[in-house]
Amino acid sequence: MPATLSSTKTRAALHRSARVSVDLLLVFVLLAVALWILGRMWSVVWPLVVGLFLTTLTWPLARLLRRRGWRPALAASVVTVLFLLVVMGIVALIAVPVASQSGDLTDGVVDGIQKVREWAAGPPLNIGDDQITSAVDAAVARIQDSVGSMVTAVATGVSTVVNGLVTAILAVFLMFFFLKDGPRFLPWLTRQLPGRLATDIPTVAERGWDTLGSFVRSQALVGLLDAVFIGIGLWVLGIPLVLPLAVLTFVSAFVPIVGALFAGFVAVLIALVSNGLTDALIVLAIIVVVQQLEGNVFQPIIQSRGLGLHAAVILLAVTLGGNLAGIVGSLLAVPVAALIAVVWNYVREQLSDPSEESENEGPNAGAAVPS
Repeated sequence: MPATLSSTKTRAALHRSARVSVDLLLVFVLLAVALWILGRMWSVVWPLVVGLFLTTLTWPLARLLRRRGWRPALAASVVTVLFLLVVMGIVALIAVPVASQSGDLTDGVVDGIQKVREWAAGPPLNIGDDQITSAVDAAVARIQDSVGSMVTAVATGVSTVVNGLVTAILAVFLMFFFLKDGPRFLPWLTRQLPGRLATDIPTVAERGWDTLGSFVRSQALVGLLDAVFIGIGLWVLGIPLVLPLAVLTFVSAFVPIVGALFAGFVAVLIALVSNGLTDALIVLAIIVVVQQLEGNVFQPIIQSRGLGLHAAVILLAVTLGGNLAGIVGSLLAVPVAALIAVVWNYVREQLSDPSEESENEGPNAGAAVPS
């Protein structure tokens, strides 16, 4: 005889499902409101985020100086000045060799254009000079018709550059203050919060800081691997400007998607105008292979070990962040996912049964991220 459903248990299950659905809906509404507020405050939040990332890079040196008896303001000032000098040195490593070889590169570009025209004039295309001239005239006419949209695009680009400079300046100033007063933040926060919040929030903040440090260090390691492998490939092929291109590759690793595309485009262009089409295609193949290894092997493995996240979680987080917020979303996806994991691990610790936790305790139990 088949079993019949209990109307009492069915109604109870439906009531529980309804309560859970309402609770989840409220959580999503609160998240949507928080994201809306974050978007309205983005002009302040973005320099703060960049300043925190810079602080995680420079804090080990500042901490070393403070442990040797340096005053916080002096240590922060010295580290900030050294950071700016390093940035200017990186710019010089890229700009000076490019400027010294700009004449050769210009001649290479002209020769490359001439070779393309000669190739296009032969079989199978058989494009004559009159056809090229008419195509150029048509392109010029189209550009003239699009002057208004081009001016708008230029104005938008200038505004973006200005906003980027303002963000960079604010981030450097915030980095200085974080280096100077950062260790006093958690004690101050503890005094301001009531009850359990005085313990919970500082603990989560400290773990989150360790997570950000792990993210920046792992990203720097990934960029170093990219620079080394691509630089070796360029050196073997005899491509000029190997060191500037390697430095550019390392720096661009901190800007997902666009950074890799830009560095790869520059390397292929220089290979094309200096060594020809064959070497340019080889450089393109090297960059594609290295980028695939970075995105599918190096980055997930290194970041999964440093952040305590599975490699699949990192891949999904980067994909979701890019779809939701573009380049910025891709950049922030991994640290945000790691911070969510930190909060979740801490909440799970607080809600778990102490007896069960003691039975299942292992060498890494309760650790949000490795220190």
